[in-house]
Amino acid sequence: MARNIVVTGGATGIGRAIAHTFAAEGDAVVITGRRAEPLHATAAELGATAYVCDATDPSQIETLVDQLPREVHVLVNNAGGNTDFDLNAPTDLRSLAAAWRANLDANLISAVLMTSALRDRLTNPGAVVNIGSIAADKGAGAYGAAKAGLASWNTQLSAELGPLGITANVVSPGYISDTEFFRDKLTDERRASLIAATHTRRPGVPDDIAAAVHYLASPAARQVTGQVLAVNGGERTTR
Repeated sequence: MARNIVVTGGATGIGRAIAHTFAAEGDAVVITGRRAEPLHATAAELGATAYVCDATDPSQIETLVDQLPREVHVLVNNAGGNTDFDLNAPTDLRSLAAAWRANLDANLISAVLMTSALRDRLTNPGAVVNIGSIAADKGAGAYGAAKAGLASWNTQLSAELGPLGITANVVSPGYISDTEFFRDKLTDERRASLIAATHTRRPGVPDDIAAAVHYLASPAARQVTGQVLAVNGGERTTR
């Protein structure tokens, strides 16, 4: 049976790969994002439905919800990224506060708002998958703190949604190539060091993350919830 899938930040990179994975199985996929042009181009390629929506803006989310299906089987909170790459370095307390709030909004508040807005539409069985980051464990200023907050919030979310037949998990990528994350500012030396830090000696790719998300949203993972699944090639191990 086809499911209704919502992927935020679904136009490019990891979000696009996730949307493609579900669409390829015949699911009805909705992708959202702030940039209309790449969003609609991806939707046309995948046979998905696209809605322009900034997941940090409550008003835009309210408008979005009115257009979505009454039942949502899987919500993937992928929208986010390190907003420090888009801002000048803080020079005073006000700009420092603005920089931290930007990362918290993009990576934590966006997921909280989208999940809350769709909570009554999530089905039993259903799944919420949040895209975290290895930065939550390694430390990376406001971005790492925001992703750590996402993982902490997911623990509470899992406890709240579990009795309703809905799982909630985090997929935590390491370095993933072929995305816009580094805004073309990643040097060859830095890229080489990120690859050398893995056990697999290769960069991750968006399909690696999509496969993990697909598993967590599948019938095979109904007893997997409240977890952080690291997909980092062994750069940071767990036990």
